[in-house]
Amino acid sequence: MKRFVITAAIGSFTCIVHAQSSVTLYGVADAGFVYNNNSKGHPLYTTGAGNLQGNRWGLRGTEDIGGGLKAVFVLENGFNMYTGGLAQGGDLFGRQAYIGISSDYGSLTLGRQYDSVVDFTGSFEVGTQWATYFGAHPGDLDNMNNTNRVNNSVKYTSANYAGLKFGALYSFGGVAGQFSKNQIFSGGIGYSNGLLALGVAYLNVKNPNFSLYGNMAASSASGSNMGGSTVISGYATAGSEQVISAGGSYTLGSATLGATYSNTQFRNLGQTPVVAAGQVTAGTAKFHNVELNLKYQITPVWLVGAAYDYTRGYGVNDAHYNQVVVGTDYFLSKRTDLYLDCVYQHASGTDSTGHMAVANINALSASSTASQVVTIVGIRHKF
Repeated sequence: MKRFVITAAIGSFTCIVHAQSSVTLYGVADAGFVYNNNSKGHPLYTTGAGNLQGNRWGLRGTEDIGGGLKAVFVLENGFNMYTGGLAQGGDLFGRQAYIGISSDYGSLTLGRQYDSVVDFTGSFEVGTQWATYFGAHPGDLDNMNNTNRVNNSVKYTSANYAGLKFGALYSFGGVAGQFSKNQIFSGGIGYSNGLLALGVAYLNVKNPNFSLYGNMAASSASGSNMGGSTVISGYATAGSEQVISAGGSYTLGSATLGATYSNTQFRNLGQTPVVAAGQVTAGTAKFHNVELNLKYQITPVWLVGAAYDYTRGYGVNDAHYNQVVVGTDYFLSKRTDLYLDCVYQHASGTDSTGHMAVANINALSASSTASQVVTIVGIRHKF
């Protein structure tokens, strides 16, 4: 990826210390066309933005401050390609915004950041690779597709020790007299040696409707912030959310085999007051999710992929979601590619709203039936 880099030598007024700093401007522009065979009972032809990767522009900077230390920062904006509006609920730098210190032992950063599920297991899900966000797990219930970021967080990420990395994050709740309210913590570990990659992660969120799903400018201070996905929208009153995730991949020549597993629990339903109809107010909602995927590099510039994902609800629901994704990605250059993906989902059982489960592919309006199909074609450019 070609990036525009600004470098400057910064000297102290005493001329004793000379520091080298750099700022990199980078981004992604991604847009396409979407066909949904059943959006609330009707076929829908529409545009889609940030499909393969979220549209963004960002600034990334470092400054050598001596003693093996560097000051680092990232400011990353998300936007809608078709409207020019802000993404991430109206936040100016809603994708990432942090500053910190790095060394040979790792980095310590402060700000709005990714949790450990995203860092250590999200890359194994096809929704973050070639399948677009429509190919993510239903409702992105485990956050492997990075729908939600974490505000007010302190994060440590280790250096790479012969392929081994680990990290942890803590977010302050910021509520006077209630230390644990709205707090978030996560941790994870990953390993990669070129052919084999593995990762595990843990995420625990208190009052998720406000602390994780509702931490953006346009979020409600009293109503539900968990979106319209029938997979999880009924669980806004949860006192806490827990995600345990694992993933791995292995490369055999031109083929890469991958798998993910997650267990997501919305606990103590009814503990968080939410002004919204249709919310479950007792018990714990739990989900197992398993994904198996394969991608094959036909040529150095042409990739094809397929994946199967199964989600099983238990506890206060018994929803089942079977999902199949196929797709292809062709690179016109190192920075520009064309993609085509198709997602099929079938649902059964009872969903989070207490009704018969209907298909609800990630980020789409629910189908009026048990099945839903979406096809998307688009172009992405990185800079």
